[in-house]
Amino acid sequence: MSDRCSSLPGMSWTRGLPAALAVCVLLLTGSVSCGSSDAHEGKNGDSISPVGKLLDNTDKQGRHYREVKKKGAPEVGIEVQPDSGNAWDVYLTVRNFRFSPRGTKSRAAAGRGLAYVFVDGRLVTRLRGLTCRLPARFVPRGTHHVTARLYADDGTVWAVQGRPVESTADITAAPRGGAALGAPATHSSTGGRGSPERSGTAS
Repeated sequence: MSDRCSSLPGMSWTRGLPAALAVCVLLLTGSVSCGSSDAHEGKNGDSISPVGKLLDNTDKQGRHYREVKKKGAPEVGIEVQPDSGNAWDVYLTVRNFRFSPRGTKSRAAAGRGLAYVFVDGRLVTRLRGLTCRLPARFVPRGTHHVTARLYADDGTVWAVQGRPVESTADITAAPRGGAALGAPATHSSTGGRGSPERSGTAS
């Protein structure tokens, strides 16, 4: 159906005028839509996004999970190493994922976005690359959990099987002037799958 009334085929101006007006009314009132929307309803009435499916689950900041299929889903691994001055260097590895440059529109695209880095559940930075440095003030004395989690450009959390795509390294910070040590226990999760090579390790 054309959006232009004058282009309707096989219609004379005199006899076809009422029908043409009816078509225009339908288009203006929104009863007929020829375009496609950004979201539609699934079989059970669930809202399905063009990229994955938005879940009711959210992170602690209230950002919804964006569920994607396990095959080809983004993955992330994390390694945290002590540096001079009680700082810590964070190294990420990713698979099926690329970082978005600054200025990217706030729209979810498959396998693209940012990595958010958390220390003990507190957001400390957003990454558009594979490395960053954590100043000592973010990692006081004791054992801490450093987590890298992947987000889409619209702020939703990439997820697989209801779990966020993330990886966590456990680290132990010694008193100032002492050596920074890796915690004996480390863990990681990427939506139920193993992480890339640098996966949840700390030393």
